[in-house]
Order: sequence, then structure tokens, then C-alpha cells
Amino acid sequence: MRFEPTAARLWKRLSRDERNAAAASFWKDTPAEVTGMALGALIKARHMRPQVARSLPPEEQARALASVLDVGEPVASSLLVALHLGDRRSMLATFLDAAGLPHDNGLLEDNAEQGAVAEESARKGVAALRAAGHSPEQVRTYLNTLWLQDPDRWKALEDLSELA
Repeated sequence: MRFEPTAARLWKRLSRDERNAAAASFWKDTPAEVTGMALGALIKARHMRPQVARSLPPEEQARALASVLDVGEPVASSLLVALHLGDRRSMLATFLDAAGLPHDNGLLEDNAEQGAVAEESARKGVAALRAAGHSPEQVRTYLNTLWLQDPDRWKALEDLSELA
């Protein structure tokens, strides 16, 4: 299985439950510039007035945003990151620990080596995710999300998506 080449295409492939979880996490801690783009996508898709979209409670904003498939690349990328930093944070830590990459609760450390991740390290990370009981689809989504963030650094993951 090949990776989706864009965050927008990966977003469309997620299940409704995954999109709901991502959107709920997204509204909890989102930079202002991405929030504006997300509201714009919501307004366009739902034909809402801007003031109505802004006044919705976060839970309703999340439900509405999760139902929008065409959110645009920057918003889709932020939603995918939010999915993994929310409900799936333990998954990040499991992968990074097994791959031997320094992190803080699933977030790569800023001073971490920025070179390409070795295939053997990535292979160990994928094996740890499978051993921890994560579904193949969750693992593929996570690997694809990492790859989309920095394709050069995570190039080794392209060959491992078949193992997920």
C-alpha cells in the first residue's frame, strides 16, 4: 500500500470516528492561523455565516469540521497531527522509543538528530506498534502522517507501510 501523497487525501481516507477524534483534539490547542482556515472550510462546506461558525461551542465545531472532507492541505495536516497528539499519543511514544529517537511524551525533541531515520530503526518502531496491538490502519495512518511531515527524514517508512 502506497502512502497518500497529501494530508488532504489521507484525511478523506479516515473513518468518521477518526475524523471526530482528530477534530475534537484540533479545537483544544490550535494556532490562530489554522483555526481561521478551519473555520473558513466549515463556513464554505456548511454554508454558514462566519459569526455563527465562530460562536458554535467547540464540540459542535469539532463535529461539523469532522464532516467536512475538503478542508484544505494546511488544515488536514493540522488535523492529522491533532489526531495523533490527542487520543494516540501513546502510539507516538511507543514508536519513537522502539526506534531509539529521543522524545518528550511522543513529541520529537528539538535537539534530536534531524537526519534521515534508518530503516532498521523504523522497522523496530513498526514492530513495537504491532506488538502493542495497534490496528494496521492506525499504524499506516501514523506512518503516513510522519512521512507527510518530512518525507526526506521519514523516507524509510515508505517501504515499511506494507508491514503495518
